[in-house]
This record gives sequence, C-alpha cells and structure tokens, in this order.
Amino acid sequence: MNQKRIFIIHGWEGAPESNWFPWLKKQLEKQGFEAIVPVMPNTDNPISSEWLAYMQKIISKPDKNTYLVGHSLGVIAILRFLESLLPEQKIGGAVFVAGFSESVGINETESFFAAPLDYEKIKNSAEKFIAINSDNDPYVPLKKGEILRDKLGAELIIVQKGSHFHEGAGFTELPIVLESLLKIYAKRKI
Repeated sequence: MNQKRIFIIHGWEGAPESNWFPWLKKQLEKQGFEAIVPVMPNTDNPISSEWLAYMQKIISKPDKNTYLVGHSLGVIAILRFLESLLPEQKIGGAVFVAGFSESVGINETESFFAAPLDYEKIKNSAEKFIAINSDNDPYVPLKKGEILRDKLGAELIIVQKGSHFHEGAGFTELPIVLESLLKIYAKRKI
C-alpha cells in the first residue's frame, strides 16, 4: 500500500467537523495525503475497547505510510491502538495534540486507563512521535506532554497560551500540526 494515509482522531465529545480538523484535512489533501477524520463511537461516554476495535477496523493495514494525529482523548486511543499492533507492524509516525497517557481524572474516560500502557511496545510501533501541548491547558497539564516525551522519546512542542487547542479557544486552524506531520514525513525511513 503506497497511499499516504493520515487518520485524525478526535477526543471526548469531539466530532470530525469541530476544532481544526476540517482545516487540517483540507491542507493534507492539498499535499497529496488521504486524510480521514472518523466519527469515533459513543463520544459522550467513550469506551476504550469500542474505540480500539473501531480504529483497528478503519485503519485496517497500518504501515509506514500510515500517520496518526490525536487530539486530547484521541491521543490515548492512538496509544492503545499502537500497543495492539503486531511486532512487525509499524506506522510512519504520530502527532499528539493536548495529549495524555495517564488519567486526567474525568470519569467518562477512565476505561482508557484500566491497564498500564506498554510504552516499549508503543515506542517500537512508530518511527517518530511529536507531542504538542500548551502551557495553560485547563484540562491537560503540561506534565502530561512531558510524560509522552520521557516515555516515548517524543519531541515535545510547548505552545504558549494554547489552551486545549479547541474551537472554544479560537483554534479552527493549527499550522503546527501540519508542519509536524510534514516534518515526520520528510524524515521517514524508506
């Protein structure tokens, strides 16, 4: 499969047409990527196993031409997906926006944290990780981005006053995500 595919996974109570997702999809398509922004199941009361099964179904055959972008809860969903891959399966990379790999204390999302993550397995499932976190996110403390950096070797980009990178804070475009994806793609191992 040679098609460059990017899956943009929204967060809790999210939707494909919200935030900066439509803008990013359009920009990626201009660059020749197939960009998919799925409606994740049961977004108000997400269940980790449902999200994982759905991602496995839609991504189907992950390979080095597969890239993942997650926002908020979409990040832990991606981490669970990567953890589920076979040792020979490896994607091109992932960009995490306002992401976290440990509980942030929201009851509706706790199923994603029922078991500890296998960071080594996740690390081996992608060529590159970039985490983009804000210094004033009201939901996801910057420390959560530092954990992704420390546990996965992710490059951490700290955005001043980025809040939660959502539409309510004025984010309908997010060029740093596009730049990060293009950077990962440019440095891919052929």
